[in-house]
Amino acid sequence: MTRIFSGIKPTGHLTLGNYLGALRRWVEVDQHEADALFSVVDLHALTIDHDPARVRRLSRQAATMMLAAGLDPVLCTLFVQSHVDEHTRLSYLLECTATDGELRRMIQYKEKGALARAAGQSVRVSLLTYPVLMAADILAYGTDEVPVGEDQTQHVELARDLAVRFNQRYGHTFTVPKATHPPVAARVMDLQDPTSKMGKSHESGAGIIYLLDDADVVRKKIMRAVTDSGSEVAYDRENSPGIANLLEILASCSGGNPIELAGVYESYGALKRDTADAVVELLRPIRERYAELAADAEHVDEVVRKGAERARGMARPRVDAAYEAIGLLPR
Repeated sequence: MTRIFSGIKPTGHLTLGNYLGALRRWVEVDQHEADALFSVVDLHALTIDHDPARVRRLSRQAATMMLAAGLDPVLCTLFVQSHVDEHTRLSYLLECTATDGELRRMIQYKEKGALARAAGQSVRVSLLTYPVLMAADILAYGTDEVPVGEDQTQHVELARDLAVRFNQRYGHTFTVPKATHPPVAARVMDLQDPTSKMGKSHESGAGIIYLLDDADVVRKKIMRAVTDSGSEVAYDRENSPGIANLLEILASCSGGNPIELAGVYESYGALKRDTADAVVELLRPIRERYAELAADAEHVDEVVRKGAERARGMARPRVDAAYEAIGLLPR
């Protein structure tokens, strides 16, 4: 089976965008059709100023939510990144393979570094090197495919380059992965700023639907969503991004087509009401299952413990081989 790896960073509460853009496909397709590993990539949350207690809380919440959404530990491997030492072991070897220029060209480093400097903050070295840790996440498991959004493609390309370079210098050790962009994934935009992606760490939550929002909150956020001048309901991402976003959300929830759905509505209000109903119904069973799992923390802990054991068994032989290949004495 094709092996895939993907992860969620615990830097905020998971959103409708996380579910429609990634989690739903993991649940409905990937865990059934691939040898799939899904990780709470908590080490990546340390690249910026953070509250340790919040990182721990969000890491547990993310693992619980992944189970609530439908990931089955019998079908896939679900674990927390920091519980598998091979990630950091391999990351250093790959830092010795990467170049300073490669890392400084990373778009996210430029953008996040600029934001930190503008806020008068220092830029952590880990912000520069975390794409190497991401490469280690991928390469440690012999990953064939990495389902990612367009904004992460550059990082997967780095993982490919490092795998090829390491193999050429020290002997074939790593599978060269490729990024995949699943056609069913939805790019959900912020309801208050439909030109920006719905991100879990956005300063204002007014335009973000969190998976744990109750039904009334979801309805209020959607009914207050920014629309566009005029009154025609048309699917036009460039000129009417607010309406296009609502149509795409409704289509993703209902299995419809946003262009066809546009022809059904004569008013923004009706579109918003139906979109709100669809989102509430989509999230209802997830929230109910989350409440059950959150009340049984020992079960969640056991799932991620066993997942880490399984992941460690997959990664250790390859990482040990990389240590020997690069010139280090075997243990």
